[in-house]
Amino acid sequence: MSKGRMEAFSDGVIAILITIMVLELKVPRGDGWEALGPMWPAFSTYVLSFVFLGIYWNNHHHMLHAADRINGRILWANLHLLFWLSLVPVTTGWMGDSHLAPLPTAVYGVDLFCAAIAYTILQTAITAHQGPSSKLASAVGRDRKGKISLALYALGITLAFVRPWISAALYALVALIWLVPDRRIESVVSQ
Repeated sequence: MSKGRMEAFSDGVIAILITIMVLELKVPRGDGWEALGPMWPAFSTYVLSFVFLGIYWNNHHHMLHAADRINGRILWANLHLLFWLSLVPVTTGWMGDSHLAPLPTAVYGVDLFCAAIAYTILQTAITAHQGPSSKLASAVGRDRKGKISLALYALGITLAFVRPWISAALYALVALIWLVPDRRIESVVSQ
């Protein structure tokens, strides 16, 4: 079956999630620079989550570009990913409004961890459907980047109860690791 509808639906969901997140930002009270101070925690978590959603959108696009066709298993794996991504506005708001309190910071990490697992499941479903010699399978290889990301998320979740700011730094590190689109897929697809 064609991948066009799944791609369009996923693009729409991610666009809506970004819109929801920006609508959750409160208008500053006052007309001076000092009015922006109280917004800093919510705004910084918004930026981090915006970057994460952008990374997922970008890499999802590249992954589907490497796929020739999809099946029902891939559709469900994609919905599984979108489920976890749909929670990002809630976990983002909670972490930002709580000023990196331990539990909200851990829950944010759990959401990111589960989204990463779901992305891996989607990637595995596509690879299984395309075959072991597919473009995606050869591009992903052993997926060290994905495994490192999961380990950093797990560490961040644990450290949220000790030093939440370290957790936020680890989440940001994962974003930095993935900020550049996955060149493994780009190079294989362009050949």
